[in-house]
Amino acid sequence: MPVAQNLIADEAIVFSSEKHWMAPLRDSAWAILMLIAAYVVGWISPNGDGIVGAVGNLLDLVRLGLVVAAVGWIVYNVIVWRTAEFAVTNLRVVREEGFISRRSSATLLASISDVQSRVGLLGKSLHYGDLAIYTQSGAAGSDHFKTITKPEDFRNAILTHKMELAKAADVRPTAPAQVATAAAAPALATATATATDAADALVRLADLRDRGAITPEDYEAKKAELLARM
Repeated sequence: MPVAQNLIADEAIVFSSEKHWMAPLRDSAWAILMLIAAYVVGWISPNGDGIVGAVGNLLDLVRLGLVVAAVGWIVYNVIVWRTAEFAVTNLRVVREEGFISRRSSATLLASISDVQSRVGLLGKSLHYGDLAIYTQSGAAGSDHFKTITKPEDFRNAILTHKMELAKAADVRPTAPAQVATAAAAPALATATATATDAADALVRLADLRDRGAITPEDYEAKKAELLARM
């Protein structure tokens, strides 16, 4: 089911991504090796009568099996590439992926504790990479998006909207306090500006960590410091 058709009430997509065209190539590495193996089997397959001919016929069947399996695997990976969707909404991070074995996941922004992007040298040139999303339950609740487009922008969208969600929860007035909201407007404006600055700083820190400029420990310490200021 497309992500846009799987939204809940008051939910809207704020950023979306998809699998990069490198994904089927990356996922088809074993299939390509199978095709190479099929070529080798065909090259060494003997011709003749009797036992030699029987061995040749058996190897021809093996070669045919390798080709059929490899081509089917590649076609499946292409279909997965064309149908995968990844999105950040104002409430969740949503993934729809797979064809025969459909994989769907939805992670609340409020439960996300960290987001890490991995972009190699080739990925920097072609604009793709991997994303790892960690929740408060640690590695057991992690989610991994492989070979997606715009991974760093996706990460920044998650962090920015997570901070905005936290800011909205902090400044939302309760029923008895609604009368005092107008009087507190300057303080709320200051809190909003502070939260926005903190979100921008958190995005920059995540980028430095993913590029190896700072250690994960430094990142966690600075993140805790920024959240404490909100």
